[in-house]
Amino acid sequence: MPTYEYQCDACEHNFDEFESIKAEPLKKCPKCGKKKLRRVFGAGAAILFKGSGFYETDYRSESYKKSAKADQEAAKPAASSTTPAGDAGSTPSTPSSSKDTGSGGKGSKSSG
Repeated sequence: MPTYEYQCDACEHNFDEFESIKAEPLKKCPKCGKKKLRRVFGAGAAILFKGSGFYETDYRSESYKKSAKADQEAAKPAASSTTPAGDAGSTPSTPSSSKDTGSGGKGSKSSG
């Protein structure tokens, strides 16, 4: 349901009203009681998403998404080039050596 903006021509009271699209526009001003109320088509004429479930980043434009993706891809090579070559070579050998000692029956200790 959209939020509509109303303004009274008699007392110039301005307010927003949350109402159905099918509802008739309000006629009577809640402040002065005169039937000089009119619906204003301004910033409040669209659907407003209120609540904890909506974020302004949920509906980004396609150009924003493309530039964000390009920024992420540009950051990936910089992050991988900062890793030293010595660390990368020693990491794979550590798990394979532990598998060899644990999986073989000849080198393992057994109580018996």
